[in-house]
Amino acid sequence: MPEHGAPPETAYRLIHDELLLDGSSRLNLATFVTTWMEPQADRLMAEAFDKNMIDKDEYPQTAEIERRCVNMVAQMFNAPEGGDAVGASTVGSSEAVMLAGMALKWRWRARRAAAGRPTDRPNLILGSNVQVVWEKFCRYWDVEPRYIPVQHDRYVITPDEVVARIDENTIGVVAILGTTYTGEFEPIREIHDAVVAHNEITGYEVPVHVDAASGGFVAPFLHPDLVWDFRLPMVKSINVSGHKYGLVYPGVGFVVWREREDLPEDLVFHVNYLGGDMPTFTLNFSRPGNQIVGQYYNFLRLGRSGYRTVMESLRDLAVHTSSRIAALGPFELVSDGSAIPVFAFRLADSAPYTVFDISERLRIGGWQVPAYTMPADATDVAVMRVVVREGFSYDLAEALISALRSAVEFLAENPPRRSSTTDGFNHT
Repeated sequence: MPEHGAPPETAYRLIHDELLLDGSSRLNLATFVTTWMEPQADRLMAEAFDKNMIDKDEYPQTAEIERRCVNMVAQMFNAPEGGDAVGASTVGSSEAVMLAGMALKWRWRARRAAAGRPTDRPNLILGSNVQVVWEKFCRYWDVEPRYIPVQHDRYVITPDEVVARIDENTIGVVAILGTTYTGEFEPIREIHDAVVAHNEITGYEVPVHVDAASGGFVAPFLHPDLVWDFRLPMVKSINVSGHKYGLVYPGVGFVVWREREDLPEDLVFHVNYLGGDMPTFTLNFSRPGNQIVGQYYNFLRLGRSGYRTVMESLRDLAVHTSSRIAALGPFELVSDGSAIPVFAFRLADSAPYTVFDISERLRIGGWQVPAYTMPADATDVAVMRVVVREGFSYDLAEALISALRSAVEFLAENPPRRSSTTDGFNHT
């Protein structure tokens, strides 16, 4: 900290100039997180920076807006008509996942205790393709993760593999609507039906949680006939990120439970030192209310038809871009962007360069396109992934394709030198 302060304009200029060293958000095709909103949303969110989301008694209208948003999300996920679905806004899906996982564990523990059975060995069924927050949940809350490995050309889990890992200590099954690795949907309805059939045979009550962080704001509009949500009776909870395809700046998310009884009451805290009795189920306490305001703006501004138009436009752009990349020659698609506007591709032949080399070359032009290996048991497969968001355009897509073509031509003529300490593995 400096000994003396600086004039506001000087402080602003110093920081503004430093931030120029960050990459361009328009060219960042790695992040799922929203990087553009309308000016009116920017203004509304700026007006709500100083409102603390937890102070519901002091800011009753912000609290009411949060309640409306949660209800809209529950309705979007087809919560039972006339039911008592409950939910909460969160700081992204990471917090939402933690809350949903805790509810699964608490419900399982209550069932076991009521039956006089041990409660010390909970496990959770999930794919090796889950986002790292699920690994964190299992480690932080002492739950055994039972990972289902992916395979070459199959990067989602299957019903048979799920059922094979269930036992009396299973607190739940996690299925993903839009995986981080490829953007694909897992076969949620088939997984659900297999779990239900297994429960009927064994007498278990294993529920399903849907991690819809990426696809929860896409599937209802692009794939309305796809049954993955609360239309399936054993889907007890769903999380979604508002700051992904909810089209809001970070960080905001939601977690919704099918019925009030699916959220154990002893996880809800009641505080009175903010004025009035405030029930709260969060990991965070103080957080700005402006993200909820931004989400509510989008709900009112776009409506269902507007979200449908945005998602169709992004999907069409993703499919167009992925097909153009596939036509370049050295690449083959792992996913094409038709599920959610995200696609992944790999090198189709044994080129003298890797996708990591291509990613590095693209960075020279400012493009951020991640390259990474797939999870167990397909770690010898390396891919690149493109996330199409608002702010990307057909012009930028053509510029990306041109940059990819240039990178491939350069690397073909100038193969990277590998040191003798490398394993010589060609990540294709």
